[in-house]
Amino acid sequence: MLRLADIGLQAPARLLGEFGLVLAPVPDGEPIPGSYWGECEAGLIGCTVYARADTPVHSLLHEACHLIVMPPERRARVHTDATDSVPEEDAACCLQILLADRLPGVGRDRLMADMDAWGYSFRLGSARAWFENDAEDARAFLASRGLKMVSDPI
Repeated sequence: MLRLADIGLQAPARLLGEFGLVLAPVPDGEPIPGSYWGECEAGLIGCTVYARADTPVHSLLHEACHLIVMPPERRARVHTDATDSVPEEDAACCLQILLADRLPGVGRDRLMADMDAWGYSFRLGSARAWFENDAEDARAFLASRGLKMVSDPI
């Protein structure tokens, strides 16, 4: 599984910054603030995404994407649990796959493999099958939020 230590902080911090988010590094061994899953999984509080060197890249992107797709008034109040609905969850999953292509050394293929290895559950059995064959609603949700990268080819 690809970890933040494998790709460094600079590119993810820059990417999150494009969406008005802050990446806050957490020292090794310290608990991650706002982590829903605990251990090494990314956390979120307001517009800040917290992660350690051992945080999986897919976790960092997923939590950031929850913040990106939610309305700004909710974003300011969010703490730990960002899920609002199944459509929003699907949109976060779709967006994290799309944004993975913008991180050097990551890309959608690697991210989807890591999502499957972690245990994301999709109706069609894998992140790739879902993304390529059943993510129309998620893409429509992203488009409704003005996120232009949804037109990227599969």
